[in-house]
Amino acid sequence: MSRVEDLQEIRNSVRRLCRQFPNQYWRELDQQRGYPDEFIRVLTEQGYLSVLIPEQYGGAGLGVSVAGAILEEISRSGGHPGAFHAQMYTMGTLLRHGSSEQKERFLPAIASGELTLQAFAVTEPAAGTDTTSISTFAENRGDHYLVNGRKIWISRA
Repeated sequence: MSRVEDLQEIRNSVRRLCRQFPNQYWRELDQQRGYPDEFIRVLTEQGYLSVLIPEQYGGAGLGVSVAGAILEEISRSGGHPGAFHAQMYTMGTLLRHGSSEQKERFLPAIASGELTLQAFAVTEPAAGTDTTSISTFAENRGDHYLVNGRKIWISRA
């Protein structure tokens, strides 16, 4: 099977899964200002939220194009992408900058759904979301870091 066929099969599979969560599900969550726990559980069980996590840590080890296709199909079905987008992408910092110990500790738990990693703090009073202008910094204190700065909005906290 070619890569394009694989991607189309993933799209079809996600589309079928999304049919289990009709517009009414999303409307009720929106009205209640709720979180799509059941949807996230099913996505996790099917392995869709761990597609970017390498296989050695329990993920699928697939690329960004696959993750993008999954998000596109979920959005196309009427689902709100915020909850699952964060779970797929915020762990990228851990993949890129985390120590081997941190990766071994956290990535398998994220892949299995035992741990969710969704909140992030970017927005600052003077910078907004312009990450090239943020002033928060981390100071190495030997055995730990001290983070200094001010945030005014923490997404998904």
